Amino acid sequence: MALAQTRTDDDTAQPRRKQSREERRIQLIEATIDVLAERGYSRTTLTEVARKAGLSHGLVNFHFETKERLLEETLAYLVEEYRLNWQKALSGAGNDPAAQLDAIIRADFVPEICTPSRLAAWCSFWGEAQSRPLYQERYGSNDEAYNNRLEAICAELIAAGGYSGAPQRIARALRVTTEGVWLDMMTMQSPYPREEGLRTVLTSAAAFFPQHFTDEGLRQA
Repeated sequence: MALAQTRTDDDTAQPRRKQSREERRIQLIEATIDVLAERGYSRTTLTEVARKAGLSHGLVNFHFETKERLLEETLAYLVEEYRLNWQKALSGAGNDPAAQLDAIIRADFVPEICTPSRLAAWCSFWGEAQSRPLYQERYGSNDEAYNNRLEAICAELIAAGGYSGAPQRIARALRVTTEGVWLDMMTMQSPYPREEGLRTVLTSAAAFFPQHFTDEGLRQA
C-alpha cells in the first residue's frame, strides 16, 4: 500500500514538473522578445536574456543550449502565436466575407499581438538575412495558408458586392499595407497608436470595398 501511494504521489508530481519547465521556457522566450526589441538581433545574447528574465545563464543553456536555438524557438513561438490569433479571429466571424475580412484585419492589431516589443522582434527577424531561409523553409506554409485565406475572402467579397479587381492583388495590397503599418509604427520618431494603425488598414479595405467598409470598419446595415 505504501509503495502504491508513493507511485501515486510521483505520478501527481510529474505533470507539475513538466508544467513548470514549460512555463520557464516561455518566460525565457518572452524575455528574448524584449531583448530583441531593445538590442536587435545581432546584440541579443544568452546573458542578456538571462538578465532580462531574472534567471541564471545556466538555466538558459539548459533549455536552449545555443543562441541560435533560442532565436529559432522564439521565431517559432511568434509564428505559432500569430497563426492561432488570426485563425481564432476568423472562427468567430461567421460566414459573411466582409465580417471575415474585418476580423482578420483587426487580428493584427489586438493588444496581445501588436505590442512594441513584438513588432520590434518581428522587424529584427525580417531584417536578419540569415533568418529568412530558415523562416521560409519551416514557416512558409503558414504564410501560404494566411495568403490563401485572405485571397479567398477577397474573392467572395468581390462576388458578393459586384466589385472589380483581382482578389490576389487586393489581398496582397491589404497584407502589404498591414506589414507597412507595423514597420511604420516601429520606425517613426513619434509612432502613432495601435488604433490609428488599424484605421489605416481599414481605410485601404474601404478603398477596395466601399459598400462594406469605412475607415472605422464594417458599414452598419
